[in-house]
Amino acid sequence: MISVRREGEAFGKQLRAMRLKRGLSQQTVADRCGSNYPYISELERGLKVPTLTMILRLASALDCRVRDLVGVFDTASPDSFLGQ
Repeated sequence: MISVRREGEAFGKQLRAMRLKRGLSQQTVADRCGSNYPYISELERGLKVPTLTMILRLASALDCRVRDLVGVFDTASPDSFLGQ
């Protein structure tokens, strides 16, 4: 069974919102950041947590700032994402 991590789920929701706001498909985002659409899907569902390099690539692909993707983490205690 694949587990969804809290931080992955939070990031994934934001990624999906940014992608849809721009009217882009997962395939388009994947192409723009040198990835594949199954990986983008896994990110959006919280099944994967991106590396810093991938976050930078996603921000570039979505033509947004990194904080637009990770700002969700500023509004809560880090412990709430780490299960502590």
